Amino acid sequence: MTVSIKRSSNQNIPYLESGDRLTRHEFERRYTAMPHIKKAELIEGVVYVASPLRFQSHGQPHGNLIGWLWTYKIATLGIELGDNVTVRLDSDNEPQPDVVLLIDENLGGQARISEDDYIEGAPELVAEVAASSAANDLYDKKKVYRRNGVKEYIVWQSLENKLDWFSLENGEYVSLLPNGDGVIKSQVFPGLWLDVSAFRVGEMRQVLSVLQQGLSSPEHTNFVQALASKLK
Repeated sequence: MTVSIKRSSNQNIPYLESGDRLTRHEFERRYTAMPHIKKAELIEGVVYVASPLRFQSHGQPHGNLIGWLWTYKIATLGIELGDNVTVRLDSDNEPQPDVVLLIDENLGGQARISEDDYIEGAPELVAEVAASSAANDLYDKKKVYRRNGVKEYIVWQSLENKLDWFSLENGEYVSLLPNGDGVIKSQVFPGLWLDVSAFRVGEMRQVLSVLQQGLSSPEHTNFVQALASKLK
């Protein structure tokens, strides 16, 4: 009996399919050979190829996350923002998070940009849009981010209208909770404030208004000055 193996059009490389168990090197080889695949991840040695993404359950909340974090990025020297960029974490894990926020490695950031233009190491913050609490983002992927030292992890469960913001403390993720004003404040990026209720209902003017308060805070000013001092 002859088994037919599906292969890409590039040098007879096998297709990348969900459920494949691969090394990170083989995962990259197949992914690179298949430009029609827009999002694939290696989590604990298992391949996950994303299905087409819907607007309200993914595209819209993803856009809101980007807008909020981009506003912070342009106001903060030495901070970089990435959208759906591949991250090399370890030999079994190469996720492609929805959003990453990181400190420039020359200013003390824990991740670096490789010579072939990938992120290597753990970004300071990762944000993912998950359709529901059943998504892998809250299970194996969360464990991978924790183990590799991602300092803060945001999961927006769009269908359940729930946002979790985890902070790494003593090797474990603990939930950051809103203060009395309903605002969560980042422990890693001073001034990165989120009005959770406003974000959940898409009131982005209110979200950006609260963020602007964070950007005007003494904590943010001190953070920017500390980063600037490292350029001297």
